[in-house]
Parts: sequence; structure tokens; C-alpha cells
Amino acid sequence: MYIPTGSELLNSDKVLEKVGLKAGMTVVDLGCGTSGHFVFPSARMVGEKGKVYAVDILKSALSSIESRAKMQNFHNVDAVWSDIEVEGATEVPEGSCDAVYLINVHAKQGMIKEALRLLKKGGKLLLVDWKATATALFGPASADRVSAEEVKKRVKEFNLNLEEEFDAGPHHWGLIYRK
Repeated sequence: MYIPTGSELLNSDKVLEKVGLKAGMTVVDLGCGTSGHFVFPSARMVGEKGKVYAVDILKSALSSIESRAKMQNFHNVDAVWSDIEVEGATEVPEGSCDAVYLINVHAKQGMIKEALRLLKKGGKLLLVDWKATATALFGPASADRVSAEEVKKRVKEFNLNLEEEFDAGPHHWGLIYRK
């Protein structure tokens, strides 16, 4: 049986086009994971004058990000260790980010609060996660997935403007909010 991976599973370039990244922007991927699936396309899009903070609680993930950034000459990627569920824990300047990503992390309340702390006024919050209806042959078990509707309920208390709800691929949903 064939199981899709990488951009075939979730095309980061197509998703990031919706965010509208431009040269010189500052972005943060909270819970970036080992592959940097959104980190490196973002680094390319924001260019040398931009900055990408790759944040994770797993030091092994950050080590992988640092190694790949060095190998591919991405000098605009900073790996940051943090528990993204703790508001104020991420050592990224408050209100400094044009975009913050919460991708495949269930977007819990603490994560949303931390994302909004880092996001500047007018900045965009990108949320992407597994569709509850997508096949359970890969990805998390169906019971461990969170729906876009549930995440919208969590975000509602923060009075953000939902700019777009979209299919992020055959197995993922996406939401973009503006602060």
C-alpha cells in the first residue's frame, strides 16, 4: 500500500501562499517538528532579511532543524526550545511576528495564547490539522484528531477575524485568522 509523505501529504508552498509571506517578514512555527516542513519554505519566502523561528519542545527536532539550516545555508532560521503550551515561555520577542503557525499540534488554548502573544497587530495566525474524516491508515488515530469547528470554538474567545477556511490538502483543513 502506498502512503503519501511530505508535500504530497501536505503541500507547504500552497498553504503558505494563502498566508501571503513576503521578503523581510518574521514568522514562527510553533511545534515545528523534525522535518521543518513549513520552516524551510518560509525561510525561502521571507528571504535573507526575514526571520523564521522554528520552535519545538523536542531538542532532537531542533538539532535536526539547525543541521538542515546550516547545510542549506539558511541563515535566517533560528531554532528555539520552548513548551508552546506555556504562555510567555517562547523566547521570541512579543508582538514581533507577521505570521504564527500552529500545524498538526491540536491548537490547545495555551498554544493559541502563546501564538497571539508573539503575533503583531494585523499579523496572521495559520492553523492546520488533520481532517477527522481523513483516512486513519496514516497520521494520528481518528480519535486523536481535532476538527476545524472545535478549533474555531477555541479561537472565538480571542476576538480574531477569520479570514479564510480552506482545504489544506486531501487530509488536512486550514484556518487563517488576522489579529
